[in-house]
Amino acid sequence: MGKLLVLDFVSATREDVQRCMPSVLEVARRGFMAELEPILPAVTCPVQASMLTGVPPRDHGIVGNGWYFRDLAEVWLWRQSNALVQAPKVWDRVRAKGRDLKVAKLFWWYNMYSTATWSVTPRPHYTCDGRKFPGIYTQPPSLEKELESTLGTFPLFRFWGPEAGLESTRWIVECSLHVLGRFQPDLLLVYLPHADYDLQRFGPGSPQAREALSALDREAGRLIEAAFDRKYEVLIVTEYAMSKVSGAVPINRVLREAGLLAVRESLGWELLDFGASRAFAVADHQVAHVYVREKRDLDIVAEFLSSIEGIERVLGEEGKREAGLDHPRSGELVALSAPDRWFCYYWWLDPSRAPDFARTVDIHRKPGYDPLELFYDGSMRFPRFRVAAKALLNKLRFRVLFNVIGFETQRIKGSHGVIPSAGPLPVVAGSFPVEPRPRYGACRIASLIESALETGP
Repeated sequence: MGKLLVLDFVSATREDVQRCMPSVLEVARRGFMAELEPILPAVTCPVQASMLTGVPPRDHGIVGNGWYFRDLAEVWLWRQSNALVQAPKVWDRVRAKGRDLKVAKLFWWYNMYSTATWSVTPRPHYTCDGRKFPGIYTQPPSLEKELESTLGTFPLFRFWGPEAGLESTRWIVECSLHVLGRFQPDLLLVYLPHADYDLQRFGPGSPQAREALSALDREAGRLIEAAFDRKYEVLIVTEYAMSKVSGAVPINRVLREAGLLAVRESLGWELLDFGASRAFAVADHQVAHVYVREKRDLDIVAEFLSSIEGIERVLGEEGKREAGLDHPRSGELVALSAPDRWFCYYWWLDPSRAPDFARTVDIHRKPGYDPLELFYDGSMRFPRFRVAAKALLNKLRFRVLFNVIGFETQRIKGSHGVIPSAGPLPVVAGSFPVEPRPRYGACRIASLIESALETGP
């Protein structure tokens, strides 16, 4: 029986690996490399869930990075409870065969209350006066203090936001090396986020993107080398490929202008009123789940959205079924952008009426993904100085609004979510032999993991 390290990161194509990722190339040299065909939507949470369960969203229920909870009339993104994944994980299947499998799941999503033996995931500390402090959630709980005393506090504000960069990936690698040396899990799952940042900021193929992939490879190489030294096999998966984009589709704004989306005033702001809307969208990169309250409006909304520039296709029941997205959590309709566009969640017509959280890094309050959180507001002078001043006031227990994010959607140069008919795909590479094939679907990754654990070196 073997031991396996599974490394997950994003947007590395075969050309990227050959050009600037020698550590990944060494893994492929020992075994194989093939294209990885993502599922729809090709975004983090659904792809990770499909790779670990071996089934599409219709079966595991993760239809996006978030969705509309109809019974609450609220949108929630980036939840962390593993109970949301409605299918058994690959290690559950291996354990069912009688193997006492020890699993460490580090920074993959849906990492709280899972059946993994050890888990680590970002989990900030919030105080009642609105302050936020970096933190992690671990299983067992004692691992939190052990890691923080050894590695220092997890750099949460380098994991996401305008300052997101290599520091968070380096911390995760050090955490992984610690867990590998201390516990020697049979299956070690590690997510490294670094490539996600500059490929969205500057686009795939840019000099900044290539440098990001090179830096990621150097950090991943330390973990790969340690795994090989301990006789582990290595499997690398890269979730999705990034597409160059030239603009955003403000899908909720156009629904509002058509009289389909409702807002309510609050303290001078306009808030999206989900329950009162005839139709609204949860924008998630290049895919948007569109929730339509009344069945009689379905054809009207679908026809209207199909006429909007930048929307390439609108899936109804048949289209969702073909894509494996026919799950009750999905929108009644699913809109797919053109490959060179992405969906922004904005609904306000006047920027001065946008709610205060719109200009902050707030992944849980916004009813859609906001890649502009990777940038400071372009109109701000000396943004880092202003943030430092706000942080000082925050430490002195003043209530401070970190309103440092802008609305300049043209700054985003890379996105993902749809599966283009042309263009490179991400890759999967492993250090062990497999049946040769040019391409693996994301749902096949669970079988590769199971096979590597059962056969071993």
